[in-house]
Amino acid sequence: MEGCEPLSVDGGSTGVLVLHGFTGSPFSVRGLAEAMANAGYSVEMPLLPGHGTAVEDMIPTRWEDWSGAAEFAYQALSARTERIVVAGLSMGGSLTCWLAENHPEIAGLILVNPLVEYSAELAEGAKALLDSGMELMDAIGSDIALEGADERSYSATPLAPAVSLFAAVEDVSKHLGTIASPILLFSSVEDHVVPFSNGDHLVNSVAGPIERVVLERSYHVATLDHDAELIEAQSVAFVDRIASA
Repeated sequence: MEGCEPLSVDGGSTGVLVLHGFTGSPFSVRGLAEAMANAGYSVEMPLLPGHGTAVEDMIPTRWEDWSGAAEFAYQALSARTERIVVAGLSMGGSLTCWLAENHPEIAGLILVNPLVEYSAELAEGAKALLDSGMELMDAIGSDIALEGADERSYSATPLAPAVSLFAAVEDVSKHLGTIASPILLFSSVEDHVVPFSNGDHLVNSVAGPIERVVLERSYHVATLDHDAELIEAQSVAFVDRIASA
């Protein structure tokens, strides 16, 4: 889909990897990625497998496909930079934490309404629907308070990939205590996709320093909402501090 293309920019010795969410695309985080590029940083923003085209393309994909793509992008960025900050929205936040659990050398994390708290109720509900023969359920995309804004996500949610995501989040959640990298966390008070408690869980679990910014005007896709400019400005400032240190 137009606007959902990946982005790769060669900049300075500090790199920023930017990861989009489940059923979304780079369109939802392009402003953040471009803000980093404009600030002089090297940037990788992959299009995760099955996303940005048609929902049918996503049905056969699983967490291993998305995490594999995130790892590939991380390695590509690592090959041309000295330090990396990883930023993620929603499932992109899950992937960001997964990378940090596997790469303690990551210099910092930027998380926007990350999915990091396992819900057995959601996981079992999705599995029950899948077992009943359903392939798709209602869409979860474009949860945005700003009138007229759209993240160009899919019009339905594929259940098998969702089940895979929930299983991965359970594992990621168990190992959050191994994350010592500094974190900048943005949490929307009113989020109809990922509950605010996910941010609480992160704050109470990680080992490193964490700065939390509470967003009162934006819903889940805050990177396209009323607080988009604030997120971009504070994120660039966060990377600036890491790069100068």
